[in-house]
Formats: sequence, C-alpha cells, structure tokens
Amino acid sequence: MSQSNSPRKKHSCQCGSRHSGENSGGFSRRNFIKSMSAGAMAVAATGAAVRHARAQEKDEDPPADIQGMVPVSITINGRVYRLLVEPRWTLLYVMREQLGITGPKEGCGRGECGACSVLIDDVPRYSCLTLAVEASGKRVESTEGLLGPNEELGPVQEAFLEEDAYQCGYCTPGQVVAAEGLLRKNPQPSLEEIRIGMSGNLCRCGTYNHIFNAVQKAAKKKA
Repeated sequence: MSQSNSPRKKHSCQCGSRHSGENSGGFSRRNFIKSMSAGAMAVAATGAAVRHARAQEKDEDPPADIQGMVPVSITINGRVYRLLVEPRWTLLYVMREQLGITGPKEGCGRGECGACSVLIDDVPRYSCLTLAVEASGKRVESTEGLLGPNEELGPVQEAFLEEDAYQCGYCTPGQVVAAEGLLRKNPQPSLEEIRIGMSGNLCRCGTYNHIFNAVQKAAKKKA
C-alpha cells in the first residue's frame, strides 16, 4: 500500500495534547486576543492622560476621551485648572491629591469639623462634601489663596499668628478660611456673631477664645 493511502496520524505537541483553538495550560488564541485588547486599552488611556497633561501645560481644555471622566474648569487661588475628574471625586480630593493644594485638611470626612473649609465664590464650604463637578466654573480659595502678592501673610493669617489662635495647627487653615468668609460678609461682626459664624469649625485643642480674638483683630486690620 502506498504511503498516500495510509491513515494520517494526528499531530500532537510534545506534551501530548492535540493542537486546537485552545489548549489547557497553554497560551490560546483567545487569551492572546484578550491580552492584546487590554494592552490597546491601556495604551489608549495612557495616551489620553498624556494629552490631558499637555492640555494643562498649554492652558487648553483636556480631552474628554477617558471613560467615566468628565471635564471641569475650576479657578483655584486665582489660577484656572482644566482637568478630567470622576463624578464621585470631592473637591478636597482633587485639590489635595490631584493638584497638590494641601491647605484644606481631611478631618472627619463628613462635614462636621471644618478642617477642609474653602471659600467658593466667597462663601465658606466643606470641600469634603462638595463634588469637584459642583465647583466647575466657580472661584475657589483655600488658605494659600489668602496670602499677599509676595506670599506675605494676609490680615486674618497675621491675626491668628499674633493671637496664638492655634495649638496643633491642623484645623487652622479651615479656621482662617471660615474667618475670612465671615469678614467678607460682615466686616465688623460682634463677638456673638463671630461665635455663630465660626461654629462650623471645630478646634480639638480648644483654643476658641484665641480664635475669636483673632477674628476681632482681623476685622480691625481689614478695616
């Protein structure tokens, strides 16, 4: 019988399993396609991130091509930031973790202590309870934004220093911001109005009398 008429043997790999679309324990076509797809997605995300960074450098709007991200434009301490954020990100998270603005502090995380206070269009707000998308198109100020043009202390900051209105200092940035917001609304508040106006900011060290004195002195400095 000729060789051409002999039954064909099924080729097998060295491990003894037959070649097919997938083999157990090997690198199948499906796994290869999956890995290539994942790689392409990673490259696309990286490319979008790079374009985002370049847009920031050129003061342009960021690309809106990262899934789940939304573009926002926030003026913080006089500078416009155009960036992509997740809708769930708080203003506090974006300022501290994305932009490196560390004046606002993470305290309670639920709007009770005031350590994260910032001014939004001159009104004190808890940045831990404010979504970054809510602040889009608005003017935000932290304690860094209250410095003078040559980075000298502003009137409220000077008053807090002179009246020793701090101990550990953790709540101080939020206290300063709250005091600034109070004085912008009411330039000459009474002691009772100061107590009420500063009631949303807690001082675990208990330096309230010094804080109230500082706000009174700041009112005179700003007059």
